[in-house]
Amino acid sequence: MDGTLAAIFFIASLTDMTVTDCPTGCLQVQDASGAFFVQAASVEFDREIIGEELSLGYAFARTYGPFQPIVMASITDKDRTWIGVGARWEKTIAGPIFAEATFMPGYDNGGSGPDIGGALQFRSSLGLGYAFDNGATLALAYDHRSNADRLATNPGLETISLRLSWPFN
Repeated sequence: MDGTLAAIFFIASLTDMTVTDCPTGCLQVQDASGAFFVQAASVEFDREIIGEELSLGYAFARTYGPFQPIVMASITDKDRTWIGVGARWEKTIAGPIFAEATFMPGYDNGGSGPDIGGALQFRSSLGLGYAFDNGATLALAYDHRSNADRLATNPGLETISLRLSWPFN
């Protein structure tokens, strides 16, 4: 996987910002529902599942135009840890169904997993979810992390995850 997910994040969110937010202020700060989330994932490397990952995160209770700041930390069963901060974009598709994309630069310690080319890794994802009446959400997401070809070694790492979030304000 290359930078396709990051490109989708930037194209979709910037287009949405131009159409929806710019008439009243492109990056205007607005209140949003803050949420904690837990995410369980299968880790994929070179098209093979190589392990499992558990992530915890928080989406802040504000947006800047369509962008909601998020932080996330994860650990795999191979002691690979990753921590990052970035932005989330969400769009309602129909009723409680939504699509989302994220982009987060972060630190990856490598653990005992494969060499993916350095500590600075950019993580981008695309997901589809369901929003419950109480504000909780359940989403299925696919993400890719790599060093964006900054270094000679850049095979990337993917996860396929299920995430549960619940509001917190």
